[in-house]
Amino acid sequence: MRQLPPLPALRAFEAAARHLSFKRAAQELCVTPTAISHQVRQLEEALGLQLFERRTRQVLMTVEAQLLYPVLRDGFDAFARVLDGLNQQRGRAAVTLSATRAFCGHWLLPRLANFQRLYPEIDLRLQATDEPVSLAAGEADLAIRYAAGPFPGLLAEVLLADRFAPVAHPSLGLCTAADLAATRLIHYDWTRASAEQPTWARWFDLAKREAPPMAGSLHFSDESHAIQAVLAGQGVALLSLCLAADGLAQGSLVTPFGPTLEGRAYHLLQAAERQQTPAIAAVRDWLLAECGAVVVSG
Repeated sequence: MRQLPPLPALRAFEAAARHLSFKRAAQELCVTPTAISHQVRQLEEALGLQLFERRTRQVLMTVEAQLLYPVLRDGFDAFARVLDGLNQQRGRAAVTLSATRAFCGHWLLPRLANFQRLYPEIDLRLQATDEPVSLAAGEADLAIRYAAGPFPGLLAEVLLADRFAPVAHPSLGLCTAADLAATRLIHYDWTRASAEQPTWARWFDLAKREAPPMAGSLHFSDESHAIQAVLAGQGVALLSLCLAADGLAQGSLVTPFGPTLEGRAYHLLQAAERQQTPAIAAVRDWLLAECGAVVVSG
């Protein structure tokens, strides 16, 4: 346990040492010079040391005071910086946005710099999870979910309607669906099974082609890992054209052929009963504007 002199005495000494004047220290701390003198004397008695040589209209630090002063000065300066930082954070608005891991990694993160440029006063906190969160309970302010709905108790807006198509790195040189027979297929799991999930079995059925054997294919438990494998040229996967949009636009990914599978939509959700703050409204408007700028090809 720390054994320290009283804080008022330390503050009085630090101010007096900085100004080399009890009068100016008193003006800074809004007390009388007599109070400063009393606090310094109390500190000297507690330490058993003389800290100042008191002269007419002037005080000088002793050798012991010269050792103590910089430690207290730096400590009070650090204390003030932390308090200023806390006050600035308290004045900033924060918005928690929940989205799936793949959407966070491949759609939101590349666009965060634009958000920070437009709204430097808002702290956007991303919550990457594939599990639904309770917006009514305040677990997040907004959520983006790939789902069909309905969404009881929530306000829902469509951000992006999704489709899925074979996506590959251009180095694989895929031209027609026949090339799939000699190409590694990449599969990934969906957290919730449905008849609409974009499987290769569905795609080959729609393409009216015989599916190749599973031997030699890659299988991931996470959609993000499948996207990374495609970017690395390890095979071809049925990917969300929303999540692959940036890679397709930049030429690091291609959709060499169809058909495409219709998917669900990414919805922006918020609790109907919770107040929408200006910061939440700004995030909502930014998301709608960004999604309006996205062109999903395929």
